[in-house]
Amino acid sequence: MGTVTKSTKSTKSRIKIQPLADRVVVRPLEDTEEMRGGLYIPDTAKEKPQQGEIIAIGPGRFEKGERVPMELKQGQKVLFGKYSGAEITLDDEEVLIIKESDVLAVIG
Repeated sequence: MGTVTKSTKSTKSRIKIQPLADRVVVRPLEDTEEMRGGLYIPDTAKEKPQQGEIIAIGPGRFEKGERVPMELKQGQKVLFGKYSGAEITLDDEEVLIIKESDVLAVIG
């Protein structure tokens, strides 16, 4: 049931990007909470999200002349370090490119 909402959400999930080696492209999940303790927190003051959805994966890194396959898969929701990766904008959407080793856990 979760995949139905993803496919009808928008065309933004169709970003064409292929990360290299053991990197993944993550779409950060936004915090929907706008009020905390009765105060409005503007978007510029919110902390960066630490959860995201993998939208593309690389082929894996080379180790001793052999490719090590990725453990992560496209579509997984993950936790990552607060200051991990490089933030880029593709088709007016901000995404992160991070190393597989910077992913802390898979959610669900």
